[in-house]
Amino acid sequence: MVSRVGVSEDFRKQVVGYGLTTAEILYRMPDHPSLLQTYVWQNYDLFPNFPALKDFLSFWQLKLEGPLYAVTVAHCKLIKPAELRAVDGVFRLH
Repeated sequence: MVSRVGVSEDFRKQVVGYGLTTAEILYRMPDHPSLLQTYVWQNYDLFPNFPALKDFLSFWQLKLEGPLYAVTVAHCKLIKPAELRAVDGVFRLH
């Protein structure tokens, strides 16, 4: 989604501290509980509390049949404070 000024919502989240979060979710198959299945979830989230991931896992436990077995999380801030700097000038692409 792009806002009126041309900046995406994902970029806005990164500027205020969100980072790309990837979770590998292992869950038991409902009809074969001895088997584990993998699901990969990825979204922008806030370290260290991960509110978006926690919301997704709550949804999973309430609405889906496959019981969770393990969740492994990786998180990376794509924009760091040192990478933002003022630019003096305007660049036009034609």
